[in-house]
Amino acid sequence: MNGGGLRLYTILYLLFLYAPIALLPIFAFNSGTIIAFPLQGFTTDWFAQMWENATLRRSLANSLTIAVSASILATCFGIFAARASTRFRFPAKRGIMGLIMVPMVLPEIIVAMSLLVVLLGVGIQLSVLTVIVGHTLICMPYGIAILSTAFSSLDRSLEEAAYDLGETKWGAFRLVTLPLVMPGIISSLLISFTISLDEFIIAFFLSGNEPTLPTYIFSQLRFPKQVPTIMALGTVLVALSIVLLAVGEYFRRRGIARIGGKDTGGFL
Repeated sequence: MNGGGLRLYTILYLLFLYAPIALLPIFAFNSGTIIAFPLQGFTTDWFAQMWENATLRRSLANSLTIAVSASILATCFGIFAARASTRFRFPAKRGIMGLIMVPMVLPEIIVAMSLLVVLLGVGIQLSVLTVIVGHTLICMPYGIAILSTAFSSLDRSLEEAAYDLGETKWGAFRLVTLPLVMPGIISSLLISFTISLDEFIIAFFLSGNEPTLPTYIFSQLRFPKQVPTIMALGTVLVALSIVLLAVGEYFRRRGIARIGGKDTGGFL
C-alpha cells in the first residue's frame, strides 16, 4: 500500500472512530428532542436538566465512589503483585500470576454471575461495596500489567545504593522505588478509574438498588425524551476523559524526564 492509500485509510479510520463522539456535543446543544438533522437551535437546557436530575446525580456519585475506591485498591494490590513478580522468586510464581491475570481475559458476564452467586450464597447484600469488589477484581490485572513494566525498568542498583547508605528495605522502597515508579502508579490509577467508571455488566449484576452511571444511562435510553439529556451527559464524560488523558500524559512525560529517559511518543 502506497503513502496515499495509508493516508486515506488513516483518515477513514479516524472518522469512523471519532465522528460519533463529535456528534455528542452537537446534539447536546441542540434544542430539538429528536436526534436528527437539521438542528433546531442552540440551548443549554439539557445540561441544566441533567444537573437537576436527582437520580442521575445519585448514579454519578455512586460511580465516582466506586471508580475512586476500585482504582486505589487495584493499584495498591497491583503494586504488591508487580513488586513480588519482578523482584522475588517463589514456588508456582507463573501459575499464581497467571491466575491473578485471568479476569483480564474472562468474559465479564461470567465473572459477574460468579460473584453474584458467591456473594448471595454467603448472605452479603448487594450494594456499592459489592460493585467495588467486582471492579477491583477486573481492574487489578490492568494495573499489574502497567506496574510490572514500571518495576521491571527500574535500575536495581539504585535500591542497592540506598541499602549501602543505611536505609532499611521499607525506607528504600518509600524514598527511592516509589518516586521512580510513580508515573506507573498514576497510569494504573487512571486506567483503573476509567475502566470502573464505564463498566456496565458487573455493575448491572452487583449494584442492587444502587444505580451506577452506566446502568442509569442504559435504563434511560428507552425513553426518547431523555436522549438529549444523555447526550449532554456524554459530552461531559468526553470532556472528563480528555482531562484525564492530559493528566496521564503530563505524569508520563514528567516520569521520563525524572529518570532521564527518551520520549518515544505517548498519548498526545
